[in-house]
Amino acid sequence: MGKATKATRKFASSGQLKKTIQSRKKRQQIQKKIQGRRGAKGGKGQENETAKDDTSNDEEEEEKATATAKSKGKGKGLSVDDILGAGFMEGDEEDDDEDMNEDVSDDENDEDDDIADDQSFVSVDDLEDEGDAHVLELSKLAEKDPEFYKYLQDNDMELLDFNPATPDDDDDDGDDGEEEEDDTMETDVVLPILTKDILRGWQKALLEHRSLRALRKLLLAFRSAAHMNEDDQVLVWSIDSAAVYSKLITTTLKYTPIILEHHIPYKTLANGKFKSPTQSTKQKTLQKLILSYFNNVIHLIPQVTDKEMLELTIAESAKILPYVITSRKAIKSYLKTCLEIWSTANDRIRITAFLAIRRLASSTDDSILDIVLKGTYLELVQSSKSTTAHKLPMINLMKNSASELFCIDHAMAYQHAFGYIRQLAILLRNSMKVKTKEAYKQVYNWQYAHCIDFWALVLARACDMEAAAERDGQASELEPLIYPLVQVSLGAIKLVPNARSYPFHLHIARSLLHLTRHSRTYIPLSPYVLPIITSTLASTGKPKSSTLRPFPFDTNIRVPSQYLKTRVYTEGVVEEATVLLAEWLATAHVQGSIAFPEIVVPVVVVLRKIIKGAKSNAKGSMVKQTEMIKSLAERVEESAKWVEQKRKGLNFSPGNMNEVESWKSCMKVEDTPLGKYLKVQLKAREKRRKLVDKAARGEDEILED
Repeated sequence: MGKATKATRKFASSGQLKKTIQSRKKRQQIQKKIQGRRGAKGGKGQENETAKDDTSNDEEEEEKATATAKSKGKGKGLSVDDILGAGFMEGDEEDDDEDMNEDVSDDENDEDDDIADDQSFVSVDDLEDEGDAHVLELSKLAEKDPEFYKYLQDNDMELLDFNPATPDDDDDDGDDGEEEEDDTMETDVVLPILTKDILRGWQKALLEHRSLRALRKLLLAFRSAAHMNEDDQVLVWSIDSAAVYSKLITTTLKYTPIILEHHIPYKTLANGKFKSPTQSTKQKTLQKLILSYFNNVIHLIPQVTDKEMLELTIAESAKILPYVITSRKAIKSYLKTCLEIWSTANDRIRITAFLAIRRLASSTDDSILDIVLKGTYLELVQSSKSTTAHKLPMINLMKNSASELFCIDHAMAYQHAFGYIRQLAILLRNSMKVKTKEAYKQVYNWQYAHCIDFWALVLARACDMEAAAERDGQASELEPLIYPLVQVSLGAIKLVPNARSYPFHLHIARSLLHLTRHSRTYIPLSPYVLPIITSTLASTGKPKSSTLRPFPFDTNIRVPSQYLKTRVYTEGVVEEATVLLAEWLATAHVQGSIAFPEIVVPVVVVLRKIIKGAKSNAKGSMVKQTEMIKSLAERVEESAKWVEQKRKGLNFSPGNMNEVESWKSCMKVEDTPLGKYLKVQLKAREKRRKLVDKAARGEDEILED
């Protein structure tokens, strides 16, 4: 046996040998039928001889494939430290390594993933058996007319090499390049140029006949477009026009889901999740072609620079997910690509990438959802290492969209939420024990603050009363996590109670305020907000005058030293804390409570004490802030009297919870004096924020009070 050529070795190692052998056997059966119908002379002898030749060739190629096959090595996954870059995810490092590695233990998935994209996928064309009779006629020509066969060998080898899988009109698959035995010969092959006319022909076949053969040609051309700038790839087409390139990409992305849906439809369940297509001969035949296309799309996405084209690529690729969901390697690669775009691109493309991730999470396979949740959370934490005025909207968008993913399956989300909240608690405990500056930094950082806020968003969305109504009043599986999250948050506020850390305290308090608004949980925030106001106004002496700009609380968790004890910072802290306290008092579970007059007694006492102390210590320098606190105290007292008036004449006791809940549901917070006061304050703050934004952009020079 002679030495195998490079093309033969490549073909044998690609995994296509088995299907090629099966295809030959099918052709043998067709040959028997045709010869039986035509009554060809010596048919049986020729059939037997041809079958023996094909069998011997099959065995020879199997031996070559066995001799040249190489085992596939496992990919090395990234650790959590490499992905996250934070110190509070150590407990999940082993799990993350296991998930991010290539899933080589699944033999079936690996077999589907190892695809030679430059192969012609002849088995796909077996589904459309045109041209088989012509191949059989050519195979018998050598015996019937040796002289004419020799003439064709010398003058028209293209006709003898005819294959029904090969394109007809200048549509060369590039297979002849694989049959070259010399590397020099392979490099000298001139590729055919793809034109718009050829594309139109494929489009017509796809639209009119849903042709799988045209789809195969289109996908091979798409592969050439995806790898056209790479030297180590065996391509089929040459593309020398930007218009043809754009038309090819657009056609492939839009037409492929339509053709696949026609031939191998999948099911969409009532809850929005999808199931993979049922196993069939056509599905198995097309599986590798689909995976080849999907991997080429993943390879193309980082190369696309046009925003509209990138958006189209991500949106259309998400439609292919039901057909490739069984390939864990391809899914992980696609998820990684989408997560990178979700965390770095502009808002429109980021939303498109999120929709693709959500589509992936809609699979009926729970393991896919597990990978999506973990990858999304780690990408969010990695992106929140620092926060600026430009990055804050992006981070907020990521938190809101990621919280939607975690509410798809509450039971699955509970496993992740429990582990990550536990990590936050461990970091807090270590900081409380060690009590060093470095230990405090493990808690007082942007990642910790954003994690608290993110889990507050998740629990608020999951335990919202409207969401509970959709579940017929059943409590969410995530509801038991509210208590540990609140305990961790309040512990973080008490960890470093100094003036430089007040912005961090306010961030955490606002996260808990959002949670108490949407859940049915009463969270006592007043004991943690009132000390901020008290300590700020109780300081002796006047605040230092300064020309510094107003302190940006939204983008800072620690106050620079130059802001400390300045008038601009003192006014900002008092205003932020006062509005936050008013928002908490005006929530439905505080203001709407039948016990509101009793709840606010200690709050009013402290506010009155703060007003009295501020007048004596600050000597009138904080008149505006003092008046704001005084106005809040008066509105709180008025609301307490208003609730007392409302509950007069009630004939049920506090222990009758059904009647109490009914009373709370009828309470309209907006009609209370405190609710009206808060509405005015928030409107004034929003107006001033818009003026500040205009001034920052140079649209307005004067800020009105």
